[in-house]
Amino acid sequence: MTIESAAAQSHLLLSFSPPGAEPAPKIMNVSSEHCNISDWLRLEASVKASVYFVAFSFATFITIVIVTIVSQDRKLRKEVRHILLCHHLLCISSYCGLGVVFQGMRALLAHSPRLICWVVFGVQLSVGEGILFTLALMALNTYLAICWPLKSLSFVGSVKYRILAGTWTTIILKNVCLFLIEVTNLAPFAVFKWEPLCPVTLNSIPARAMGLVFLFLPLSVILISYSLIYREGKRAGHFNRSNLKARKTVLIHLVQISLHVLPTLIILGLGKRCGVSFFALNLVLFGVFAFAQCFNPLVYGLQNTELRSRLHHEVCCHLGFGHTRSSRGPV
Repeated sequence: MTIESAAAQSHLLLSFSPPGAEPAPKIMNVSSEHCNISDWLRLEASVKASVYFVAFSFATFITIVIVTIVSQDRKLRKEVRHILLCHHLLCISSYCGLGVVFQGMRALLAHSPRLICWVVFGVQLSVGEGILFTLALMALNTYLAICWPLKSLSFVGSVKYRILAGTWTTIILKNVCLFLIEVTNLAPFAVFKWEPLCPVTLNSIPARAMGLVFLFLPLSVILISYSLIYREGKRAGHFNRSNLKARKTVLIHLVQISLHVLPTLIILGLGKRCGVSFFALNLVLFGVFAFAQCFNPLVYGLQNTELRSRLHHEVCCHLGFGHTRSSRGPV
C-alpha cells in the first residue's frame, strides 16, 4: 500500500464486499430492511468514476504543463528532483485515468472477465504505490541535498535510474506474487468467468499485510527525512526569516500526505457495512482523498520556484507576442 495506495486501497478498503464474492444482501444499520449490495456498489462506482474523471482532467493538464517545461530546459532535465517530480506527476495522472476505467467498468456493468478486472485494478494499485514511493525518493533526495550536499550530487546522479528501476521491479513483483496467491485459491478457470460487477482483488490477509508494509515503509522514509531536514535547519540556523518558506513547504507536504492516508485508515477501522450512512461516509472520505489527489500536482509542482518562474516567463512571452502582433494591426 502507498499514500496513494490510499486510493488503490480505496477500492480494497472502501468497497463493500470481498473480492470474487457474489454480492449478497446485508442488513442496514438504521433499519431492519434488506439492501441490495450490488446496487450500492454500482452507485458508488458511478460517483467515483465521475470524481476520478475530474481529478484526471485537472491533474493531466498540470502534468502536461510541468513535463513540457522540464523537457524543454536542459538544466532542469538533468536535476534529479525534477526527474522524480515528473515521474510522480505521470503516476498521478495514470492512477486517476485507471480509476476512471475500473470504476466505469463497474458502473456500466461491463460483464468483463474477472482476469481483466483484476489486471486493471492491479495496475492501478501498482501505480498508486509508485506515487508514494516517488514521494519518499523525493524526500530522501531533498535530505541528501541539504545534509550531504558535496557527496549527494555525484552519488544520486549515478544511481537515480537504477533506484527507480529497482523500486518499480519490487512493486510489480510484489503484486504479481500476491495475484498468483489469489488465483491459487480459486477454482480452475474461475479467473475467466464473466462478472457483471468487476470485483477487486488482493483483499486477502497476506495482501492487506503487505499493503500496510508498503504504506508505512515509504511513509517512514518521508517522515524521517523531513524531521532530519528540520533538525539540520535548526542546528545550522537556516530556518530564519529568509528560509521560513522551507518550514511552510514541509507543513503543506505533511498535510497533503495526511489527506491521502487518514481516509483509508478510518475506513479500515470501520470495516464494511451496508446502508445510507456508511455509503455517505464512504463517499465523503473518498472525496477528501480525491481532493488531495487532484491538487498533488500543484503542491509538488507549481510550488517549485524554478518551475513557477519558467511558467511565468512562458506566459509572459506568449502574452507579449500576442500583444505585439495586435498592436501592429492587420497586415
